[in-house]
Amino acid sequence: MNHNSQHFFSGAHNGVPPTYEMLKEEHEVAVLGAPQSSAPMTTTVINIRSETAVPDHIVWSLFNTIFMNWCCLGFVAFAYSVKSRDQKMVGDMTGAQTYASTANCLNIWALVLGLLLTTGSIVLLVFVYATVYSVFLKSMQENNGYH
Repeated sequence: MNHNSQHFFSGAHNGVPPTYEMLKEEHEVAVLGAPQSSAPMTTTVINIRSETAVPDHIVWSLFNTIFMNWCCLGFVAFAYSVKSRDQKMVGDMTGAQTYASTANCLNIWALVLGLLLTTGSIVLLVFVYATVYSVFLKSMQENNGYH
């Protein structure tokens, strides 16, 4: 050990066994030496802006465009989602949020109307087929009765 490290090790700890951090600091001081500059240390502060995540709802809009596109609401929601993504890429978070909320609203309406109209269409088709089938059976029974 050189003279500097012995001085720091013997006088700084007052009989307390050194920890890893203390030994590391002493080693750095021994190798690098104490700061020689008398100028005040300057610090640089970097402010990293935490970007709020603005969801653009593009996957949901694509789903609604492909499967729930009643009244073209899914397609319009997809267009607003793309606009929101474009604004996010430019850095306009306010515009991106505006387009994203419009896309979200349109997606909700597209999904609700899509589910209601799809369910209603299926129920209507079942009733129409049941009515046609009962009319067909009645006509077959009437035709069989005349022969």
